[in-house]
Amino acid sequence: AIAGGNPVHGVKRPRIESNEGKTPALGDHQAKALLEAPDETTLKGQRDRALLAVLLYHGLRREEAALLQVSDIQERRGIQHLKVHGKGGKVRYLPLHPIAAGRIHQYLENSEHHLAERKVPLFMPLRGKLTGAGITANGIYAVVTAYAKKAGIEVDGLGVHGLRATAATNALEHEADIAKVQAWLGHANISTTKIYDRRENRPEDS
Repeated sequence: AIAGGNPVHGVKRPRIESNEGKTPALGDHQAKALLEAPDETTLKGQRDRALLAVLLYHGLRREEAALLQVSDIQERRGIQHLKVHGKGGKVRYLPLHPIAAGRIHQYLENSEHHLAERKVPLFMPLRGKLTGAGITANGIYAVVTAYAKKAGIEVDGLGVHGLRATAATNALEHEADIAKVQAWLGHANISTTKIYDRRENRPEDS
């Protein structure tokens, strides 16, 4: 990659509105910096490391991540999966990435909320009055933006959707079938998945 940015910056391309999304995707170095931004020595840091891994490796919507329960970590055919409750009441099962799995289990081992029962939110708030409710979708957005700032990531419009776009772009870069990417993102229409393909618009790794 060429240092200093995109070498074709400023070159006009034909506009293809149907397949060109405005959601930014992170470059590999930015994604790694974000994943390592939380402090691993604190419970909050362990929770947030697990949360960021789930978002970056699995491309969940923030509402879907907020709905996750401990019981949604399930073993299917010997492989750990996430049971994701998507739009319209649709459920999908995603094979859990080893890094995400490791971070989730580290967080659960050091927290106590999972000991009473498995029907509790996976990602719990750790400050203020604890009500038993999980971290909210807005709370997840705040986590992402706070660590992006800490990691020095300056991407206009970056939020949870940006991590979703990053997950989709990474899968497509590794030659995943777009129909499979559509399935694990939970898109009803494949044209929506194509909007998340940011391969030509990612920041270059220097």
